[in-house]
Amino acid sequence: MTQISKAPQSDYTGNIVVDPLTRIEGHLRVEVEVENGKVAVARSCGTLFRGLELILRGRDPRDAQHVTQRTCGVCTYVHALASTRALEDAINKPIPANATHIRNLMLGVQFMHDHLTHFYALHALDFVDVTGALQASPEKAASIANSISNRKATADEYRQVQTRVKAFVESGQLGIFNNAFFLGGHPAYKLEPELNLIATADYLKALRVQVEAARAMAIFGGKNPHPQFLVAGGVTCYDALKPEKIEEFKKIYRSVRSFIEEYYIPDLLAVAKAYPECATYGGTTGFYAGGEFPVAGGERKLESRWFKPGIIYDRQITNVRRFDPSKVEEHVRHSWYTGEAARHPYEGESNPQFTFMGDTDRYSWLKAPRYDGKSLETGPLAQVLAAYGSGHKEVKALVDSVLSKLNAGPEVLFSMLGRTAARGIETLAITHQMEKWLELYENNIAKDKQIVEDYDVPANARGVGFVNAPRGGLSHWLVTDEQKRIKNFQLVVPTTWNCGPRDAKGIMGPAEEALVGTPIADPKRPVEILRVIHSFDPCIACAVHVIDGKTNERREFQVV
Repeated sequence: MTQISKAPQSDYTGNIVVDPLTRIEGHLRVEVEVENGKVAVARSCGTLFRGLELILRGRDPRDAQHVTQRTCGVCTYVHALASTRALEDAINKPIPANATHIRNLMLGVQFMHDHLTHFYALHALDFVDVTGALQASPEKAASIANSISNRKATADEYRQVQTRVKAFVESGQLGIFNNAFFLGGHPAYKLEPELNLIATADYLKALRVQVEAARAMAIFGGKNPHPQFLVAGGVTCYDALKPEKIEEFKKIYRSVRSFIEEYYIPDLLAVAKAYPECATYGGTTGFYAGGEFPVAGGERKLESRWFKPGIIYDRQITNVRRFDPSKVEEHVRHSWYTGEAARHPYEGESNPQFTFMGDTDRYSWLKAPRYDGKSLETGPLAQVLAAYGSGHKEVKALVDSVLSKLNAGPEVLFSMLGRTAARGIETLAITHQMEKWLELYENNIAKDKQIVEDYDVPANARGVGFVNAPRGGLSHWLVTDEQKRIKNFQLVVPTTWNCGPRDAKGIMGPAEEALVGTPIADPKRPVEILRVIHSFDPCIACAVHVIDGKTNERREFQVV
């Protein structure tokens, strides 16, 4: 097994506030108390009020998917799918097989897009020194790149990237890198110059690849972001039945798949090997896997999904428990909402009551979801652990392969590094499975062209839509009234699970738990905090209303 070196650590004692924490979607503030170079107390503070639940009251449930997509500009499709599944659960009738196949293909591409974007655009700068690429040998970089994959890199292409970086640095206008922690040297950055050059070059490639993945989603979805093809009862993308559209989708999918296999995964493993100490911190103990990709006819049957849902306590991956939706509740005792009682989402309330920034009692706009009273991490690591523990053939083979290449045991999964590696494993498993989903879809449309059923909205009904989004377990909870309007609607999102505050019992949220014990090498540039938080890939939902901090009144704005 790999000998894991100790992470660089200072002897600092004091408080650190990172606000705003950048390279995420939305607004997050992290407050930590450090003792002798390690985080002793952590608070995760969501600083933007969402208010979508209030906006949806009284509306037609069919509007929900269009409103909830505007939660953010990144995870649009998954919110539309969750809202649609919630209404379909209330309707309690099946949808056509083709609709399930198309939804799975759309979601598969969403994973491919989101995970490679997260690694290169959001997380990589926690490890990669872009300016360090200037000291690299292009010839050596090409040799290393070709040794880790079949990309056939040349010294000339790395020389060209190096020239671009040099001009960028010499201009003094570093843009997004201007406040990077690696500038001026940092003891926690340790990639050799050639790997810095390779990662920088691949970051530039990834910017173009993510656009192609988005184009693939638009083939079925009509547009991206905010696709417009979902309805309760199926999908409306009749163009997706045409052979030329399927071939266009295949071509883009296989191009993105090639990049994932030849660039993303090898780069991820190369960085992981350079930072084995990152496997010593940033872990949690409990996990909630949402499960995803249902079989035709099984949209509402969670256990029919290719990824099964599951609950893991105390890191016992050999004991994956069955998920029970009735055990989900949201706490607000330490959030900026009225009341103190925990509520099941069907009875959930979102009545804002701001105190002040820096409050250590009520300190976040995020609620604190709990499962059977326990704080659980959701996301790629949770899903990979649940799949591995349940004997999922494809995932088990990939996990064992990654651990073998890292010369490490399963214990490294319970860390910041393990969480980042799991995102790559999840991406690769889904990417490979999409070939089979494409085959299923093509075989089905050869004999059946139906993609939608026309259903009415039920009165006085309840429904929940579960989606295992790229960031983890997402659920939308719908209650209709006698007029078939929305009586209550609650969004329980992955980042609320992961980055929510303490609950009524004082139990920390997963991100807070992961931060405790994290070593800090330089308190003025706490990159370790960024590494831990970025490994969750937070998406603090975009706001529609703004709260007056003194009066707690909601303000509505019209942009003209």
